[in-house]
Amino acid sequence: MTLTEFRERTGEVFGSLRADHLVRTHHLSACGGRTAAEAIDAGESVKRVWLALCEEFDVPEADR
Repeated sequence: MTLTEFRERTGEVFGSLRADHLVRTHHLSACGGRTAAEAIDAGESVKRVWLALCEEFDVPEADR
């Protein structure tokens, strides 16, 4: 998954405004307590960050 795909998918699943907010402010336990943006900036796999968001927000399997 590319960063562009990540941005598109978060917007589709969470809505563009909420997605931006979640990526910048929600701390993901699966990413060491970092936000999605911090985890990606630190070199975490974009796909892993996406899946962590999906787990925390119970995104249906079909939307992952």
